Amino acid sequence: MNSKKIRDLVFTLHRYIGLAVGMIAIIVGLTGSLLIFHSEISSFDQQHQIGTITPQGEQLPIEVVLNTVKKIYSNQPDATLQAIYLPSKPNEPMNVVLKTKEKDWTENYVNPYTGAILGNNLKPSFVNKFYEIAYPLHYALLGGDIGYKFVGIIGLLMSFMSITGIILWPGWRRLISGFKIKWNAHPKRVNFDVHKVAGVVTAVFLIFAFFTGFCWSFGEFINPMIYAVTFSKQQPTPVSVPIAGKSALGLKEQLKTAIAALPDAALRSIYFPSKPEEVLTVSFKLPQETEDYGQSSVYLDQYSGKVLRVDSSLKVSLGDRIINSFVPLHYGTFWGLPSRIFYVFVGLAPLILLITGFVMWRYRYRAKLPIAMPTATRSCSVSDRRSRNA
Repeated sequence: MNSKKIRDLVFTLHRYIGLAVGMIAIIVGLTGSLLIFHSEISSFDQQHQIGTITPQGEQLPIEVVLNTVKKIYSNQPDATLQAIYLPSKPNEPMNVVLKTKEKDWTENYVNPYTGAILGNNLKPSFVNKFYEIAYPLHYALLGGDIGYKFVGIIGLLMSFMSITGIILWPGWRRLISGFKIKWNAHPKRVNFDVHKVAGVVTAVFLIFAFFTGFCWSFGEFINPMIYAVTFSKQQPTPVSVPIAGKSALGLKEQLKTAIAALPDAALRSIYFPSKPEEVLTVSFKLPQETEDYGQSSVYLDQYSGKVLRVDSSLKVSLGDRIINSFVPLHYGTFWGLPSRIFYVFVGLAPLILLITGFVMWRYRYRAKLPIAMPTATRSCSVSDRRSRNA
C-alpha cells in the first residue's frame, strides 16, 4: 500500500469516526470546561452560605474539632466518621464528613479556630445541584458504570482522532500556512482553516484529556499493563489486622506516626476505616506538588498503628509516576493557572471541530452529487442528436 492510499485511509477513518463520536465528545468536552474551576466556584458558593472565616492564631487540634461534631450526632449512634478535609488556606473551614441513616455523605463545616459549627447538611445551592449533574454527565453520561466505560471508549476514539488529525495536518508541507486562517477567503476555505488550526493547537492536549479518561475508565486493565511495561511493582493493598480484645488506636497517636513518615509535608485529609480490615489513610501535600489536595499518603494499621505503606510522590516507581501524571494531564494543572485557562478552550475544541468537520463533509458530499442539466438544455441536446442521426 503506497503512501497516498495510507493517507486516504487515515482521512476516511478520521472523517467517519469524527462524525460518529462527535456529539458525545462535545458533551464530554463542554462539561469538562465547566468543571475546570469547580473548586474555586464551590469555595465562593460555600463562603456565601457559611460566611467568611477570619484567621485567629493557631487552629484547633483535629481531635477537638471531631469531638465537637460528634456531639451534634450524639442521638445518632450509627453515625460514623468518613473523612475530614483540612483547609488549604487560612480562611477556609474544616470539613468533617459522616455517614448517617439519612445520607452516606453528610458534610459539617467547622471554624478551625473557634470550633463553631458553620453549617451541617447544608441545603444544596444551585451550584451544588449543577455540579451534581455536571460531574456524572462528564464521566459517565449519567449512565452509571456502563456509561463510565462508554465514555472511556469515546476517549480512546477521540485520542485516535487527534493523532490522525496531526498526521493529516497540511502544515507539515508548509508550516506557516498550517497556522494561518484566511478570513477574507471563500467560506469553504475559512471553515477548513478554522478546522486545521483549532485541531493542531489543541490536538496534543485533547489526547492528554481523552486518553487519561480512557485509562481511568479501564484502570483494572490499564494499570497492570503500565506496571508490566515499566517493570514496576504494583503496591499491595494495605490491610489492618484486628487484635482480639483491642479497639482501634486514638487518632492523635496515629497522626504523630503518619506525620513522622512524611515530616516535610502538609496534612490535607484523613480517611477513616469503616470496616475492621480497612486502614487509616492520611493524605499529605509535599512542597514540590502542584495539586491542592496533594498526591502523597501514609497508610496505618488502625489497631497497631504500624505504618503499612508510604506513598510519596517523590519516591515512587516509574509506573506510579505515570499513573500519578494522569491527574495534572487530565485537569490541565501542570502549568498552574495558565494551563487551566487554556483547558477551558480545549474543552470547546470538540464542538468547533465537529461543526467545521461536518461542514467540510457537506461540501465534499455535495460536490459528488450529479449536476442536473436544465430542461431547455436537455431538449436541445435531444434535438441535436436526432438531427445528427437523421
